[in-house]
Formats: sequence, structure tokens, C-alpha cells
Amino acid sequence: MSSYQPEDTSLARAIGLEELGGYSGPLSEALKAIGVSVGDRIRVRKRGLVLEGILMPRPVLGDRECLVLKLDNGYNVGIRFEEGVVLEKVGAGVQPGFVKAPPKPTRPGLPEVALISTGGTIASRVEYRTGAVKPALEAEDLYALYPELSDIALVRAEVLYSLLSEDMLPENWTGMARRAAEHIRSGANGVVIAHGTDTMAYSAAALSFALRGLPVPVVFVGAQRSSDRPSSDAALNLIGALIAAAHGPFAEVALAMHEGMSDEAIAIHRGTRVRKCHTSRRDAFRSINAPPLARVVNGRVQMLTDDYDRRDPGRELELKARFDRRVALLKFYPGFDPAVIDWLVDSGYRGIVFEGTGLGHVGFYCLDTIKRAVKEGVVVCMASQCIWGRVNMNVYERGRDLLMAGVVPLADMLAETALVKLMWIFGSLTDDPEEARRLMLKPFAREIGLPSPITVHAP
Repeated sequence: MSSYQPEDTSLARAIGLEELGGYSGPLSEALKAIGVSVGDRIRVRKRGLVLEGILMPRPVLGDRECLVLKLDNGYNVGIRFEEGVVLEKVGAGVQPGFVKAPPKPTRPGLPEVALISTGGTIASRVEYRTGAVKPALEAEDLYALYPELSDIALVRAEVLYSLLSEDMLPENWTGMARRAAEHIRSGANGVVIAHGTDTMAYSAAALSFALRGLPVPVVFVGAQRSSDRPSSDAALNLIGALIAAAHGPFAEVALAMHEGMSDEAIAIHRGTRVRKCHTSRRDAFRSINAPPLARVVNGRVQMLTDDYDRRDPGRELELKARFDRRVALLKFYPGFDPAVIDWLVDSGYRGIVFEGTGLGHVGFYCLDTIKRAVKEGVVVCMASQCIWGRVNMNVYERGRDLLMAGVVPLADMLAETALVKLMWIFGSLTDDPEEARRLMLKPFAREIGLPSPITVHAP
């Protein structure tokens, strides 16, 4: 058994040892001097306190003079390395990592559901090098972690991407749509797509347009908190999504997340009507200007509307999954520089979706550049930056000015849904700006609702 005290660093300095497990300086030298590696068992003596456990890597943003020890009770503790601290190597250990658990056998006769993993928190665990969550799990790992899944469906698990949601591109929407279509055409009773929450609503909208004539459900699912955390929502969200995909009566693209802060129900939101409204709460997602499509309670799907496409395995799926990235989403604000519009026009952009104020307005100083954009063949559309309500550009003079300039009012369509829709129209349906303007006002996936005399408020 070797021991080391802080003042005895000459040996390590003399042989020029490199950093170990993220540790540097005297602490790294001290660890190497006693021949210890990350994963080894060590004993630390400090001012009468004796702690023993597994040496863990130092988080990148952690204190450089702090040693991280995993105790036998599973908790990590940080110990400042200073004069008087004695380190001893107790025994060799194993490198920290994730061990795959064997999947639980499934029961025959269950519906088949494809589980496509694309990354995100639901497919993440704590990464010990940094102390952060990192995409680390394959879809098979999700199946093994949650044995309840084997009682719901026969799961075809695969990894399509390992991306954080902010790294998703329109090309990834195309890839997801094509892979989902392949599974459906080969007989899957439903598809679940595990996805990071930050841009999951964009992807759900994209597949809502790309998968025409769906015969079965396609359900996106994410998690606000990784499966390592006691408050994780990953398990219940995934179980709810799988139940909806396997047994739900609808055949649309949807998104499954916690309905409230409790674990009572999973809300099933329509893919074109959902927005992430909170950074960290488990019930971060809300259906906007429309009720949720359904909820999963006690293992059963409860439909919340009669207005939905019914499951029909005999329906023929049509794939239109190309998206043109030359569409921009602009949020108007006081002081907005209309030169941004000119830049988009000069750069060859084909469409602009504005998040205007209130009923759909922008400053008067934007009118000339908007007129120029329309004249150059750019489709300019208007959504509202308000969460609830709909655009009505006939009420005020500025709105009427914009209508006269050729701006397309988008009723109660979400701005992000409108962005995706215009990308899809130019990528999959038409090159003609006038036709694109007409198609933006045509509902394809219930992205536009009928006017209502009742004001819809936030829940």
C-alpha cells in the first residue's frame, strides 16, 4: 500500500508525468506517485477524517485542487488537496463506465414498434469526465433499462443519430422520415423516435408534413432529466410514447411528454401544435391554440378530441421528405435592422417567416425591404410572437400595409411550424413562389385551426 503527502512532489516532477483523469499540477503528481489510476480504490486522510472510495475523474469545470472520490454509498465527495492530506492506494479498481444490461425477453403476440434513437437527454446518462449529461446510450440500452417496455410491444431498436437536439439539421428530418417510413412499410404497428427536447417540436412538425397518409402513429419522446437522476422523466415518457405508438387509435405524428409535474399522465401533443414552454420542468411542452391530442393514463390511451386521423394499417404511406434550408425565421423587435431582410434576399433565400408583434405587425421602417423581398420572389409570411391567439392583419393600418405588400398571414400557426412548413413546401412540393404562398394557407397536418369566438388562454 502506497501513500503520499502534498509536500512530496519531487519524484513526479522529475519524471514529467502527464495529467491523470483531468487532474493536474501537484494533485496529479501525488496520484501518479502512488501509482493510482482513475477507478482505483484509495484512502484519504485529512485532519483526523478518513475517507475511502473509488477515484473518479475531475469534472472539466471543477476545482483543480479538488479530488473526487466515490464513496461506498454511491455519493461523490470532493476533497481539497492541501498540506497534511495523505493519500493511500488501497487496491486496483475498474474504469467507470456504463455496462449494458441484457434486455428482458418480450412476450409473443405483442404489436411491433420501431424505437429510433437520435440522441438527447432521454438517451443520455451522466458523463463522469465532465459531470454533465452526454448522449451515451443506444436504443437497445433504453430497452434494457426499462423492462416494462417488453410488456407493451416487441421493440425494434436502432440508433439513427447520436445528436444533441441543437445539432439537428433539416437533413436529419429527412433521415428520420425515411427511416420511419421504412419501418412502417415493413409492418411496424407504430414508431417511437427518441429525441432531444430543445428542437423536438421542429422535428415533430417536419415529420407531420413529410409522412403523408400515415397508417400508424409516429411518436416523438424526450426527457428533461437524464435517467441517472432520481427525478428523471425518461422512463414514464418513453413508456407513454410506446403505449401510444403501439395501441393508440390515431395515425398522426405526435409528441409524448409529462402532462404535469406529477407522474399521473403523459400528454400526447399533435406534432404541428406543440411548443417547449419551459427550460427544465418535466411538463415543459404545451399544445398551443389546440387541445392535446390524447393522454396516457394507467397504461391506456385516452383521446381528447374527435378530430384526428384514425389508425388504418391498409392506408398507403406517401413520403415527401425534402426540405429547402433557404427559409429564415425572423423575430421582430424594436430597433430591428431591415438590412437583415436585404441580406437574405441577396443571399438567395426563398422564404421568410416573421414573428411579428401582437396581431402580426413589424415597424414601418421594414415595409420597403419587405416589398423588395416580395418583388424578388421571396415568400414572406407573418406569424405572431404571442403564444396564444391568431394573426389578424386587417385590424390595424400597419397590418393592412403588410397585406398590401404581399405578406401572407398565417392565422394561428406556430412560427416554428410555419418555418418547417415553408421549407417543406419549397423542398417537396413546388418551386413557384405564388404556389408556395397558396400552399402556406392550406392545412396539411392540422397546423391551422378554425377561428373561435372563445379566447384560448394558457393552462
